[in-house]
Parts: sequence; C-alpha cells; structure tokens
Amino acid sequence: MTRTHFSASDAPVNSATSGNRRELRRLLRARRRALSPTAQASASAGLLRQLQLQPWFNSAKRIALYWPSDGEIDPRPVAARAWQHHKRCYLPVLHPWLKRRLWFTPFARRTRFAPNRFGIPEPIGPVRAPLNNRHLDVVLLPLVGFDRTGGRLGMGGGFYDTTFAAKRRGKGFKRPRLVGVAHSCQEVDALELACWDVPLDGIATEREYIAIR
Repeated sequence: MTRTHFSASDAPVNSATSGNRRELRRLLRARRRALSPTAQASASAGLLRQLQLQPWFNSAKRIALYWPSDGEIDPRPVAARAWQHHKRCYLPVLHPWLKRRLWFTPFARRTRFAPNRFGIPEPIGPVRAPLNNRHLDVVLLPLVGFDRTGGRLGMGGGFYDTTFAAKRRGKGFKRPRLVGVAHSCQEVDALELACWDVPLDGIATEREYIAIR
C-alpha cells in the first residue's frame, strides 16, 4: 500500500474548521502515521540538526526523551548524539502508584525494554529511585499538534501536565526546559490552551525551532 508523504510545505490545519479536539487529534495522528519510513528518517535527522543549533541543548547534561510510537518523530538519534558528547539520557516511565505521573529512568545503549499498559516500551531493570524532575536540564515531549504561540495538543492523558504542574504555577520553576517535539505537518493554525496545560519553552520540528518565551 502506498503511503502519503506530507511535505514540509503542507499548510497548517485551520483549527476553525477542524471540529473538536478529538477530531483534530485523529486528523493529526493520521498525518504523522502517513509519513513514509524515508520521510520519518529525514525528519528525525532534521530534528537533531535543529536541536544542535540551540545553545541550551549543547550545554545540557541531562536530557529526557521519549520512545516513539504512533508515527511520532523519532528522537533516538538525538540520544545517540547526546551519548557521544557524554550527556545522560532518560525516558519517562509510568509512575507505579501516582495517577497520571511520570518518573524518569536512565536510558543507555544497552537498556532493555518491556511494554507498559499502553504498549509503549519502557526501560526495565533494577528498581531505582526516580530522578527528581528538577535535575533534568531538558525534556523533549511528544506533541500531536501545535501552533506557533505555544498552543499544543497531546494524546489526552495529561501525564506531562500533571508531572510538571509546578511550571504552570510558575513560582520558582527554573528547570527543566520543556520542549515540544513534532513533525512540521502537525502544525495547527491556532490552539487554545486549556487551564491544565503546562506552558512550553519552545517547539522543535525537523524544519525549525520555535522559541515560545
């Protein structure tokens, strides 16, 4: 079956005609899943190039990424380059007892995985105390949709919003830097932030880095 390749020139979705958030989420997930393997690999390489242009990325020592699924842009080349520069990488793991919370566990070349309840691979191995979120320098979090002012659409579970709720309150929150990551074809004309949405510091695609504040 031939898969559609959405090019970087595709116009952003007009949110005024996209229906509700559920329908918009369905449309944008279909867009990223339709990208060919070649387009996915190119996008992943482009994401790495964009991040390497950012001083905050080059100075970061502890970087949290995610394991890609459902057509998400793949940040694993970012991890490979980070390891070359002696940076530490982490992956989110569902918290064993706190609802809609993540903790972050080390991610290395020899890390072993098992699927979590959503079917997404998670690191397995000796039980370790969770890394305090404030010890991370950068968190790359996957987006379903985004606009150029920082509006964003996730999968709807609220895990990152709950985990980093302190950033929404804004008092004394200095780190980590939260950077949304997506394919450029997931851009939306406008997205209204919900009251629970944690604000982003920026958005990275294969084409550009958009600083939010």
